[in-house]
Amino acid sequence: MQGVLRVVLMFISCVSGVSAADSTTYVFVCDEQTEYTVRASETEAWLFRPQGSLRLPALPGGAGTLYADTDFELRIEGEQAWFGPIGGALQTCRNDRRRAVWEKAKLDGADFRAVGNEPGWHLEIQQQARIVLVTDYGATRVELPLPKPCEDHATRTSRWDAGELVLEVTGRPCIDTMSGERFESEVTVSWDGRVLRGCGRALH
Repeated sequence: MQGVLRVVLMFISCVSGVSAADSTTYVFVCDEQTEYTVRASETEAWLFRPQGSLRLPALPGGAGTLYADTDFELRIEGEQAWFGPIGGALQTCRNDRRRAVWEKAKLDGADFRAVGNEPGWHLEIQQQARIVLVTDYGATRVELPLPKPCEDHATRTSRWDAGELVLEVTGRPCIDTMSGERFESEVTVSWDGRVLRGCGRALH
């Protein structure tokens, strides 16, 4: 389902002229059973629900915070949002910033994402074509073509040797040292004489 949403959103961005860089991704949690992934720009907001996606044009003078069609409206103020039928009761929702980062990566085309600490870093395999490493708390970015993996089924390890960067992913439970979040894989990145260790998961 999420893979389909990613393809739909990439098509939407293409035809509307809105790039990922011009928009913001949210995961608005409204109650224990209701949440929405939203990508909003100054011209429109796409809201993804279990019953289908919904495009809401930005209202004039809304400064990229008010969106509505003939049936529904969405208001975004900082990390909060209100959504519902025109003239009816609106749900109050709050953005889950941690999950929004992962949803943004997925919608931008990442197939796998990993994170680590001290220094803060993250790595993505994007569209099965390239490896992108961002480290030193965002100060350094490395982008390389994705080589074919070498797989060791006995240890459940996949290894990508991109020359100056080597990525190893092992299918073993991993807990983030800062957040305590649980992941499905242990990740090791060897780059620039350093060894970065962290956790990751497939996004599709």
